[in-house]
Amino acid sequence: MIVFVHGVPETAAIWDGVRERIDRPSTALAMPGFATARPDGFGATKDEYLSWLLGEIDRLEPPIDLVGHDWGAILTCRVAHAHGDRLRSYAFDCGNVSHPDYEWHAFAQIWQTPADGEAFFEAQQASSVEDRATGLTGLGVPLEGATEMAEASDEVMAGCILDLYRSATPNPHHDWGPLVPSPAAGLVLHPTEDPFSDETKAREVATALGARFASIDGAGHFWPYQAPDAGAAVLEGFWATLG
Repeated sequence: MIVFVHGVPETAAIWDGVRERIDRPSTALAMPGFATARPDGFGATKDEYLSWLLGEIDRLEPPIDLVGHDWGAILTCRVAHAHGDRLRSYAFDCGNVSHPDYEWHAFAQIWQTPADGEAFFEAQQASSVEDRATGLTGLGVPLEGATEMAEASDEVMAGCILDLYRSATPNPHHDWGPLVPSPAAGLVLHPTEDPFSDETKAREVATALGARFASIDGAGHFWPYQAPDAGAAVLEGFWATLG
């Protein structure tokens, strides 16, 4: 079973295009609070999302091939090196975020700052869906996907994003390192036009995990929306080597 995990500020729908292009059974998980309810008492920390993901994996029939994007990538990396016995394989982008020397991007630093993060999302919620979608198209998201993301954005998601990012300072590796080789087969993806990625750090993370490395040429951060054909082809090529 192929298991896809989305990131921030997205929903499981970001994987629809990729899933349509692969001829394998798959599911796209919806992170709690992202166009889904936030469970009572759920703190939305990185460790709680990790526990949630492990629970979802354990409910599925193995073998499991886990694929993560953005925060889904950070969670996938953690599963790969700390719980890799649950997986046949894993693939994720944003490998640089799991590097010990990673520094959070400007948006994350705003979200991690009390009051500033709340003000950011209050302003966002006060704007129209059309304006929010326009901002996302400026990051390379096709209009249909940008509208989908903008419509899903709400106060519940905003609260989860703030809590999640504030649980990951100064970076994810601080609590979840060091990286060690995973028993599962792995692939670290690098969209070449992703402003939030760093090829050197991503390659070093791949090496630490014992994973392969592959680029998605010409694609940006939101490659599942932008380049589903290229992304699916790279993933299919990787899975074909697993037997």
